[in-house]
Amino acid sequence: MASKVRHLLGISGGKDSAALSIYMNRTYPELDIEYYNSDTGCELQETIEFVDNLKSYLGKPITTLCATDGMLEKTPFDYFLKMYNGFLPSVKARWCTLKMKLDEFEKYVGDTPTVSYVAIRGDEDRDGYISTKPNIQAIFPFRRNIWSTDVIKEVLDNKNIVKFKECYEGRCEVIDKQTGDAFTLKAKLNVLLETDTVAFNHAVYLYLKKYTQLPVGMLDSFPLLENEDVIVKDDVYRILQESGVGIPAYYNLIDFEVGGKKGQYCRSRSGCYFCFFQQKIEWIWLYEQHPDLYAKAMEYEKDGYTWIQGESLKDLARPERIRQIKLEQIRKTEAEKTRRKSLVDILGEQGTNEFDSI
Repeated sequence: MASKVRHLLGISGGKDSAALSIYMNRTYPELDIEYYNSDTGCELQETIEFVDNLKSYLGKPITTLCATDGMLEKTPFDYFLKMYNGFLPSVKARWCTLKMKLDEFEKYVGDTPTVSYVAIRGDEDRDGYISTKPNIQAIFPFRRNIWSTDVIKEVLDNKNIVKFKECYEGRCEVIDKQTGDAFTLKAKLNVLLETDTVAFNHAVYLYLKKYTQLPVGMLDSFPLLENEDVIVKDDVYRILQESGVGIPAYYNLIDFEVGGKKGQYCRSRSGCYFCFFQQKIEWIWLYEQHPDLYAKAMEYEKDGYTWIQGESLKDLARPERIRQIKLEQIRKTEAEKTRRKSLVDILGEQGTNEFDSI
């Protein structure tokens, strides 16, 4: 039965998914994990080179998923932009992620039971993308809680207390306690994890086997049940450096000077060069480090559609606007340094560790 379940891990070209692939390859070599990357045709060259470096380290192929193979448009993005009549994607309308990545991933999986390993760190409070297809189950190896929200809601539902208790080896009184306003589901989950993470994982696994058709429950065994690691941002950088893969070049800080003051900037995420999640200082980074790509991004702004709400890239590139954004970046950096120094003064060096990855 176990051989029918696929194990997939998406490589975005960013630090977290790269570190997860290295971590899984090193920690759970018994899992036959397939790696894939979604090609939008709009990635930075630094991203492409980083994925190539990672491929060499893993010693396994990274399958490229392209949503528009064989189409006439220059890139998958151009194809879907035409389909959406020039309407640029935004935070409120992320059709780019849906069409170029998520839909293609689900098509690649098909109907095969699949465990999808997701690179959300232990210092992040989110679940990320969880497929609505019942044959795809997300697992989060970097978190103390490796299970997705839908699974937690199922196993800790008040109506399933008896079933889950049957799956739990040993005594744990909190299982009998119903959740509600006074004792939330999240609070119950935290108590169970703090009491015995491994015992909780085994109970969830047994519940999945007995009462669901989810992919992990179809496995004869699952090594991540013993997982107690919590991987945060500092650990991600350590994993990348120790492996020799290093970090993507776009993370490297570059010095700039404006108004007699010195600052630094870089890009903080993988993905398309025109990603609307970029901060304005990152757009300035693109303008100065990749002027050709900035010019291409400008060309997409037409008919009132802009990448940044209320401001065009043409306006953003005005010298006085660049100066203003860089000065604001310097101010933010100095304010953060002051905040961290205050924490050190109050708590001591060790007392600030929990804040290092915020």
